[in-house]
Amino acid sequence: MSAAAAIEPVRAANLVGGSELYRAIFLSPEGEHIRSSCGGVFETKAFGAAPEHLDMIFVIAGANPFLVNPAHYANFLRRHASRGSILGGVSGGAVILARLGLLETCRFTVHWEHIDALLEENPDHLIEKRLFVIDRKRATCAGGVAPLDMMHALIRTHFGQPLADSVSDWFIHTRVRTAEEAQLLINQEHVDLHPQIAAAVRLMQDHIAEPLPIERIAHLASLSPRQMLRGFRESFGQTVNRFYTDLRLQKANELLRQTRLPVSQVAIATGFSNQSSFARAFQDKYGARPKDWRKRAER
Repeated sequence: MSAAAAIEPVRAANLVGGSELYRAIFLSPEGEHIRSSCGGVFETKAFGAAPEHLDMIFVIAGANPFLVNPAHYANFLRRHASRGSILGGVSGGAVILARLGLLETCRFTVHWEHIDALLEENPDHLIEKRLFVIDRKRATCAGGVAPLDMMHALIRTHFGQPLADSVSDWFIHTRVRTAEEAQLLINQEHVDLHPQIAAAVRLMQDHIAEPLPIERIAHLASLSPRQMLRGFRESFGQTVNRFYTDLRLQKANELLRQTRLPVSQVAIATGFSNQSSFARAFQDKYGARPKDWRKRAER
């Protein structure tokens, strides 16, 4: 289920988009035939036969990923991470990435049945109980059909809302879920947002650590910058920039309260260029500098 939900959206994007927007290849350490849990077989290439550059690499693991020896994947994944590839974990795939140290200082998620075991190994893991998390060069999801929602978010970022919606319609996936499904960042009084404004908000939610330029968000949401500015003022009573900054500061607040991540890393994880600008913005919103806020929350 997880493998198909991750792979099929990119195939559909090519079909709906009318050109080869994505090219998928299947890899394993030795290039074996890999049998999935449903009995289907994937014909894979060995890691050594992989192209020099891969835009995205998704580790897909079902059953018990703690039984997998992560050393078999270490050199390959670390090499491509150093080359700037996006690393993703689907279902238990994030367990393998985490145990290789490839998710340090990154927010991520994993199938719910593996969360407690991962935290037992390392309480400092920044695990979030969400459908998916996209944090800089890492994209992880909880498995099952959650990859459909994550791939919708990635396609939306790469090629815009209309194509992402067309792919979801192709699969009759008519209620695309956000990463924050269990605890929506869009307040309940805003459930009737215009679809394009809602798309802009989702893009912001998916790009906390590496904020997208406002013009890029507007383009991907099929809005003009002026339409987006007016829509945010009407829906939220805020400018677009203020809304986006508040969204990032809310995530910073959560990380300060729930993790032991250094303040400098919290700043990076929420898209601030340096610790001083983060501290000023945080104090403006919450009335205290990040370190003082954390101490107060721990009392």
